[in-house]
Order: sequence, then C-alpha cells, then structure tokens
Amino acid sequence: MQLLNSDKDYGAIAQTLHWATVVLVIVAWMLGIFGDDLPKGEFRQIGLAVHVAAGIAILVLLVARLIWRSINPPPGSEATEFGTWLGKWGDPAAAIAHYTLYALLVAVPVAGIVLQFARGDALPLFGLAAIPSPWLKDAAFAHNVKEMHEVLAHALVVIAGFHAIAALIHHWVFQDRTLTRMLPRSKD
Repeated sequence: MQLLNSDKDYGAIAQTLHWATVVLVIVAWMLGIFGDDLPKGEFRQIGLAVHVAAGIAILVLLVARLIWRSINPPPGSEATEFGTWLGKWGDPAAAIAHYTLYALLVAVPVAGIVLQFARGDALPLFGLAAIPSPWLKDAAFAHNVKEMHEVLAHALVVIAGFHAIAALIHHWVFQDRTLTRMLPRSKD
C-alpha cells in the first residue's frame, strides 16, 4: 500500500484521513439525533461527551487534511464517461461539492462549540482539559445556535450522502476508478 498520493491514486494517509472523518461524522450525527433518547444521567452525559469529542476531532482531522493536501497534492481527476456527459461543468461541480463539504466540516463543529459556550458550559478537550465558556449562559441564544447547528449537520450528512452516491454511480454505472482511488488496496 502506498503511503503518499501518486498521480493516479490517493495514498494511505489521505485515505485514512478521509475515512476517519466519515466515521466521526456518522458517530457525531447519530449521537446528535439519538443522544436525547439515551437514559438520563451517566449514559446521556457520555453520549454528549463523545458527540463533542467527535466534533473537535473532525476539526482536527480537517486541519490535518488541509495541511496534507498542501504537502502531498491529491491526484488529478481522471477522464470519465460521466465527465464527458457534463463537459466543462464536471470539474467545477465536483469542486463546489468538495468545497461545500469542507465548509460544513468547519461550520458544524464551530456551531457546536458556540452552542456549548452559549449554554454556559466549558468545552471539554478529550477529557484532558476544558476551555471555560467565554460568556454567561444565554438560553435564547443557545436555542438559536442549536437550531443552526442541527440544520448545518443535516446539510453535511445530505451532501456527504450525495458525495457517496456519486462515487457509487461512478463505480457501478460508469465503471471508472473514482471510488477505488479512495479505497485501501494492496500494492499492485
């Protein structure tokens, strides 16, 4: 397995950062949706702690991904049948989708951090430390930020879903390498 990106494929580091982000987004979103269904008390507190930790980890991984992309650029896009259908619009559409995903990977956790502070709560940093809230509890503001956090999180999951569907269509319908370039494989 290649560690670095090549001209044609993503390397193990880029793949690991991508798939770790996928897992963390799923975990954070599921806990956001079903966290209130956990029994009150310790289980619900653990669920919230994991939700917050996943959000912070998403931000950390995003920074790592952006640094890695600057050090080891991703492979160029390949000519595909779908790309010929879209013509000159193919690459801009893919770029817009990726930039939107990156923007939401920032916006959702940042809104979650603001929500934590708006509730007057400290921001736990993986159980190692905590950043105290810089302002007093404001229930009305917290409610509005929570709504925004939820809308952004749902948008992230929907756009990521479209991203995944597009990769599967590329794989099964157009039978190109769009999906397999991001999957781990043994050295050929």
